[in-house]
Amino acid sequence: MADVNGNGKFLVGIYDDDDVVLKAVKDVKQAGVRIHEVYTPFPIHGLDVALGHPRTRLGIAAFLFALSGTTTALLLTAYTEAFDWPMIVGGKDSYSFPVYIPVIFELTVLFCALGMVGTFLVSNGLGPAVKPLMFDLRTTDNKFAMAIDLSKNKLAEGDIEQILRSSGAAEVNVKQF
Repeated sequence: MADVNGNGKFLVGIYDDDDVVLKAVKDVKQAGVRIHEVYTPFPIHGLDVALGHPRTRLGIAAFLFALSGTTTALLLTAYTEAFDWPMIVGGKDSYSFPVYIPVIFELTVLFCALGMVGTFLVSNGLGPAVKPLMFDLRTTDNKFAMAIDLSKNKLAEGDIEQILRSSGAAEVNVKQF
């Protein structure tokens, strides 16, 4: 991530094809250049592995959110039926488990969905006050951008630019934040 004060200087390679950018990531990393991030208009299978991102743990978070929803639903329905407002529904006594199933399902889904939205926003550094780094507007349409943080690389700017061009970049730009 760039400096919070906006003092990051980046070299941005713009690519025209997803296969070219996937191969370029491997070539650039092999040349010893540390890649900040690759921005694409659509997901590219295998790009996360090529960049060296670890396997996501969002499934664990989703399970924990769903478990908390299920627990909350069980406690809510048990308390409501046993103490707060005991009643017989549909000829079944108040301790019949099938009566609880719709509420348990709905609260499980609700807690999981809201928890995952919050987790997504926090893990990606998004929010109403956050200004995203936009390396090239064309990455939302049809171009692929590979951002190299120059402060985190030992090679000179000219050497990195040459590596990007030789890996298939259609253009190389300097972006200051």
